[in-house]
Amino acid sequence: MKLSQELARDLLEIKAVQINANNYFTWTSGIKSPIYCDNRLTMTYPTIRRKIAEAFVHKIEAMKIKPDVIAGCATAGIPHAAWLADRLNLPMVYVRSKPKGHGKGNQIEGAIHKGQKVVVIEDLISTGGSSIESAKALQEEGAQVLGVFAIFTYGLEKSKVQFADGNLPFETITNFDELVDALVEDGELCEEEKLKLINWRNNL
Repeated sequence: MKLSQELARDLLEIKAVQINANNYFTWTSGIKSPIYCDNRLTMTYPTIRRKIAEAFVHKIEAMKIKPDVIAGCATAGIPHAAWLADRLNLPMVYVRSKPKGHGKGNQIEGAIHKGQKVVVIEDLISTGGSSIESAKALQEEGAQVLGVFAIFTYGLEKSKVQFADGNLPFETITNFDELVDALVEDGELCEEEKLKLINWRNNL
């Protein structure tokens, strides 16, 4: 079994990701969705968080240009960035969604220097907005952002367009399609329900 498939099952098992083709969840934005994702739960499970770190290490090892710094998106990307940076013995920073309203007004915490190459770590990519904003903040400080790595993506067309527009590569360990396939293989979903879920995603 591929690591991406294995992690998809791990996320389902700990209920970090839940899918229900018939009774939709309501996102904060008000969108009705058959999927609920809370990858913060992975922090609680040492075996799973090590597996995530290992998957990120493999992705970085495959890169032609290697990062000098690992950056975590606040807040859910921070712990995974920390574990990855520790594995690679690299410096780490994290990026707030907006500059702090007091003190020095930092948006980036930790030392980043002009010309340093950075990989951004996020827990989840939906539209890609928060990851792209983090990358822009790093670029404004003179860093070279090599790309964004995340645990999971819904695979929304909007995210692909936004990353392409920002000339920003992104990769994830697992994704919506692999989760759905795992549920079908395990008999938790039928093919009709799978099609309903895929159509929901493709039309969002």
